[in-house]
Amino acid sequence: MTKLKILIKNLGPGLLFASMAIGTSHLVLSTKAGAQYGWLMIIPIILANVLKYPFFEFGVRYTNVTNKTLIEGYLNRGKGYLWFYAFITLISTFTILATLYVVTSGLFINLFKIPNASVSLVALGLFAFISALLIIGKYKFLESSLKFVISILFIALILTTTMVVFKGSIVPSKDFVPLPIFNEVGILFLIGLVGWMPTAVEASSWISLWSLEKFKITNNKLSLKEALQEFNIGYLLTGILAVFFMIIGWMTLYGSNTIISGNAVAFSDQLILMFTTHIGRWTYVFIATAAFATMFSTCMTAHDALARVSLDIIGLLSPKTKPNKMQFALAVIVLSIVNFVVITAFSANMGKLVAMATFVSFVLAPIIGYMNLKNVMSTDLPISYQPGKGLRILTYTGIVFLTFFAIYYCWMVLF
Repeated sequence: MTKLKILIKNLGPGLLFASMAIGTSHLVLSTKAGAQYGWLMIIPIILANVLKYPFFEFGVRYTNVTNKTLIEGYLNRGKGYLWFYAFITLISTFTILATLYVVTSGLFINLFKIPNASVSLVALGLFAFISALLIIGKYKFLESSLKFVISILFIALILTTTMVVFKGSIVPSKDFVPLPIFNEVGILFLIGLVGWMPTAVEASSWISLWSLEKFKITNNKLSLKEALQEFNIGYLLTGILAVFFMIIGWMTLYGSNTIISGNAVAFSDQLILMFTTHIGRWTYVFIATAAFATMFSTCMTAHDALARVSLDIIGLLSPKTKPNKMQFALAVIVLSIVNFVVITAFSANMGKLVAMATFVSFVLAPIIGYMNLKNVMSTDLPISYQPGKGLRILTYTGIVFLTFFAIYYCWMVLF
């Protein structure tokens, strides 16, 4: 029991990672994968989680050993590395948050039955509320609240998945024809799924920043073994929940000829109906609340992370800039304004936003993975703390796999 208490107390960056990942990639893409292509989608989901693991693990490893963020490590490798990551962060700023807030707004509209509400207006309200929470509560509030949200979500999903499996798959429509996976549409969907499963590779530096922040607040640095154990729990949780969402989509919609909507409000309604159809309409409020809480917590973690990353990059590129208490608040507010403009410009079309974000995440993933490997294999870390042979082989395998997939993706898009 003592070990369990210590483990729960140590939960932090890994938990925030799980909360951030269990958003669009899980609630939207995993569910959609099962609904459109069936149980075979478990293969790319597991493959993406396994092959991307080292990229994220290195964020925890590097920071724990050096007391520096991965972004500082990029600067140590050369200023070109830092500028490249700054470019990726700039693109993420205009896509990731906007996508998350659009989906969350759609769930909010369905939860409170306000179909005539504007997605953009609801998103504006969420931006204001979450910004206030982050500015006032900071990291400590973020970590504490997410321990509760993730626990409830995990229990709810276990129960929901069990009920769905117990009831069995729906009876396919008589005119149902399975969608081909290996045509252009199927390949593009696979690329989007893998690109954001469990999340974008650039988020590896987010874990790095959260690890450093937790150490500053608690003044109690974990050993490398403890830090990796905490992260592994969060990472395993994201993989399990991705499979759960895929199973629910597969058993409730696959074979029904249902066209998954690209509109945020329509999709969120379809999503809730996937759950309630098999369990009962009486569960609508509970399921909708759980789904909204999931996306709300994802918005908070991503918003917090992008604000921290932006400040870290600016601080490293302009060393003369002195940090002050107002910078984080200003970064949070600026991100809200920028992404509200993006949402308004895209007229709440979730499909376009997801396509933009997944393109950047997928194509540049192997480069960021290589940058992370360079960090942990550098002289910044003593040899005894560098990744072992097995983890290095897995890293190179992931880089090669994602590189060929990215090249194929660009070929399909451009030619």
